[in-house]
Amino acid sequence: MKSVERKKIGSPDERYMSRALALARKGTRAVRPNPRIGSLLVRGGRIVAEGYHSRFGGPHAEVKVLARAGERARGGTLYVTLEPCSTKGKTPPCVNSVIASGVKRVVIGTTDPNPRNHARSARILRRAGIAVELGVLEAECRELIRDFAVWAARKRPYTLLKLAESLDGKIATASGDSKWISSPPSRREAHRLRAAADAIVIGIGTALADDPRLDVRHGFSHPGLLKVIVDSRGRLSPSARLLRTPGKVLVAVSAAPAARVRRLEKAAARVAVFPGKGGRVDLERLWGFLAAEGVTRVLVEGGGELAGALFAAGLLDEIHLFVAPILIGGADSVPALGGKGTARVELAPRLENLRVRRRGPDLWVSGFIKPG
Repeated sequence: MKSVERKKIGSPDERYMSRALALARKGTRAVRPNPRIGSLLVRGGRIVAEGYHSRFGGPHAEVKVLARAGERARGGTLYVTLEPCSTKGKTPPCVNSVIASGVKRVVIGTTDPNPRNHARSARILRRAGIAVELGVLEAECRELIRDFAVWAARKRPYTLLKLAESLDGKIATASGDSKWISSPPSRREAHRLRAAADAIVIGIGTALADDPRLDVRHGFSHPGLLKVIVDSRGRLSPSARLLRTPGKVLVAVSAAPAARVRRLEKAAARVAVFPGKGGRVDLERLWGFLAAEGVTRVLVEGGGELAGALFAAGLLDEIHLFVAPILIGGADSVPALGGKGTARVELAPRLENLRVRRRGPDLWVSGFIKPG
């Protein structure tokens, strides 16, 4: 989603970094948990080589570019959207390859949010006698790695909340009926969001009321999407459709009876325990567990109680509301956000980079939750 206002590209450094950003955007979810990165090598005013990070465990963008450039890299300028890594992971530190290449200058879009690497490579490169320009098109480069930044710095997945609601903020009637509040064009966009996530999360109320498959359809696919059910007491039925649909399932429980856990495990679900207050699942522990499993991007689809709990815990980063032109009403109908809510309006989190679009008869409202 393009939410940063693009400034007019003027200097050569900005033009080349703009090209590096375009290359980085070719990366897919196959790079996760790594970030998307684009790079190119310029010498004598011409692009010698270019590339982007394409898969986790594979060579990083700048290493690809330097390998393609070979001896032509010597004396050139390397452009990279994210600072080269300076510690060993799946691959050796990229900063070593940059120094060995003989480039005379490196232009970096933004620093690495990972505390292990943050701003280290610029210092290392300068000590090696290489000129470094830092912060070119920084806002655009930071947005490109927004999900990675949350995962690396906060040790939890970047979290999107998707809700289909009525004009009066209801996601289901008093009887629990919610099919279908949103239109087919809106539901297609919801599946696009699913296809871009590593995991989809719902609460047990939604699982019992809707018996969803939690797969990806409407022209999109993601066979590796992890399905996560927040189910404190282990009430999910072993015959639930999501367990009979291809894909891994994680059931997060708090105090589930052992017999229920065994039934779910026999139905091929993975059950993990996250005891929290009042017998509820500790969402912060669950989110930390998902991050440790390499999940960097989570899509939450309901229901209202789960959404409210995540909101209260400060675990939401991005909101997608599909608002249908209907009115449900009723004090007992289901609100979009459950729980106690914000005590005072002035303390309510605000959305930034707000976008409003039409999808069929619906309004699609999206934005980032402004950090407190």
